[in-house]
Amino acid sequence: MIEALQFEFMRNAIIAGCFASLICGIIGSFVVVNRLVFLAGGIAHAAFGGIGIAFFFGIPYVLGTLGFSLLAAMIMTAVVLTNKHRADTFIGILWAVGMATGIILLDMTPGYNVNLMSYLFGSILAVPASDIIWMVAIGIVAVLSAIFFYRDLLAISYDDEFARLRGVPVNLIYFLYIGLVAVSIVIIIRVVGLILVIALLTIPPYIAEKYCRTLGQMMALSTVLAVVFNISGLWLAFTYNLTSGATIILVAAAGFFLSMIGDAIFLKKRTAS
Repeated sequence: MIEALQFEFMRNAIIAGCFASLICGIIGSFVVVNRLVFLAGGIAHAAFGGIGIAFFFGIPYVLGTLGFSLLAAMIMTAVVLTNKHRADTFIGILWAVGMATGIILLDMTPGYNVNLMSYLFGSILAVPASDIIWMVAIGIVAVLSAIFFYRDLLAISYDDEFARLRGVPVNLIYFLYIGLVAVSIVIIIRVVGLILVIALLTIPPYIAEKYCRTLGQMMALSTVLAVVFNISGLWLAFTYNLTSGATIILVAAAGFFLSMIGDAIFLKKRTAS
């Protein structure tokens, strides 16, 4: 791995992976604790519509995808807050509509010659400096929001009805954080792709949740795990010439299954004693 650091694209990839890990550790913990994984998945796939809009109208990728994803996220959040029993159906519809819109718009784009695989499965080794700046900015926002809203996040995550009785602006914080989820997904798409982004958002927090007593500890451990998965996946991808995004997710999946096996062995020993 040391010799790989002589290449600028590899250094950029490591920096991007670390900041993506910070974002996933904080935002992903909120998603996992509040059981919003399906909603986050809907946003990720709906984001493809934004990619189609960006290329069809010739506007910057980040602006087009971010605008469409935020709109989809706000609609999904409104449905979740007002009609939880039918939220999964509505999210599934927006998920499909976003993907279909993106595909049709790309079909209609004159002279379309973009490598679609880089958006579906990521291309962290080709992340430009401009995207790293975006990741740094979103990472700072995620940290500051977690610090500023920490008590409210705790209340919402573990008993939103009690939080409402205490006067916590539950709806406002939900809209704010789902907005952050949308922004995070758009930025991280360049690292692991829109198909795999949910794994990076959910696997590290899921593992961390079992070993942490507080939400803050969970966010911190999630970030560390995500960094380990990203750097390990990058090293394997560079060494064996593999697709970086998919390799990172498989490393994370291996960590997930190892934690499950460890839990099963520990539980068996505890039961036997």
